[in-house]
Amino acid sequence: MLRYLVLILFILSVALAAGSVVLTSRLRNRYRTEIFSSLLYFLVFVYTFGFYGIWGQVLIKAFLSPYIEQNLITRFSNISLLLGLPFLVFAWLMLLRFSGEISGRKYNNRHLIWFLLVNFIIISAVGYFITQEKTSNPELLIRSYFIIMNFIFFTVASFLILSPKRGKSVFQTLDRRIIAGAIIAIICFQYVPLVFYTASVYIALVFILTFFAGNAFLPVYFTYGTMVSLFISEAGKEFPFDDFCKKFDISPRETDIIREICNGFSNKEIADRLFISLQTVKDHTHRIYIKTNVRSRVQLINLVKEEIPPGS
Repeated sequence: MLRYLVLILFILSVALAAGSVVLTSRLRNRYRTEIFSSLLYFLVFVYTFGFYGIWGQVLIKAFLSPYIEQNLITRFSNISLLLGLPFLVFAWLMLLRFSGEISGRKYNNRHLIWFLLVNFIIISAVGYFITQEKTSNPELLIRSYFIIMNFIFFTVASFLILSPKRGKSVFQTLDRRIIAGAIIAIICFQYVPLVFYTASVYIALVFILTFFAGNAFLPVYFTYGTMVSLFISEAGKEFPFDDFCKKFDISPRETDIIREICNGFSNKEIADRLFISLQTVKDHTHRIYIKTNVRSRVQLINLVKEEIPPGS
């Protein structure tokens, strides 16, 4: 029974990883933005760690335990997990880069060097203690390292998403809150089985499920839960928005307002992005409603979707 459960979970892990990568690749190809490139790299690195560092432990214990002493199995398993940690470090780097790009921040090579230097020093220290005979519980040390560092970087990523540079974020406030909340929820769900883990195979399987399913949330949400932009085509060309504006006699400034409304920004955010007053945004929005014969943002967005079909 347990073998079948492990097999099913492994197939599910492969499906979640492959599906997430495919969805993110489509997003990157469609919107041509570095944000989804960073998300794609994050998924590649984190799932590589998942298969190499996490599923590798399951395979080692499943196939080698009948032939090798338990102490050697545990030692070999811990060293193998340690060798998978660099993938996790690069996944954290891509997560921070992804979060920074959402909030309109840019990182240079100096940030990259310092991040990698500090993290590989920490990994070296963890590896040193693991290889020492006097270390009583190397597995607990690695688990503590994962919990602490994961919490730090995921929390920083959430903070970056919630505090964008003025007028630089490409996502509306509600989307940023959902994304940041989801990032925190992911690590919380992952930590529950880790905190209560002793030697139970079933708790380990629960952790694996939360690890692969949790990291699949972002590409699913970006694909089905939010509207990134109506005005970035798959080929990098503008949709025929000019025709829409001519049809309803929309002025250039009103055109900018419609773009920002369809991108999901509030009046205050639009005012910040276009460097105009909040009242000016409201006045333009009112005139747009009159010209297009709509009464709300939702109706305006639906009208734009009808007049400008995706892929046209």
